[in-house]
Amino acid sequence: MKILTGNDLKTGDVIWWAGDGWSRLVAEASDVGDKGDELARAQEAALHVVGAYVIDATLTDEGPRPAHIKDRIRALGPTVRPDLVAQPTEADIGKWVI
Repeated sequence: MKILTGNDLKTGDVIWWAGDGWSRLVAEASDVGDKGDELARAQEAALHVVGAYVIDATLTDEGPRPAHIKDRIRALGPTVRPDLVAQPTEADIGKWVI
């Protein structure tokens, strides 16, 4: 399985291609197959994402799991206490100042 990741152009958040747009949840990532590089270029040109790239992943019961540890950390957040990590489901996350 191949999935596409990058960073949101406005917030810098890690995002994942969900098939019809971008998501902050890796569980919503969809398989891009052999179209990932083409899709990454198109999304960057449309100014939706920056630094987009295709990664290998394994499909699990919880959704895609990135194969490389670097991308697992990007998917799950910093390796600090969970209460210090911004949760993508929080409605006002875009207003946080770090």
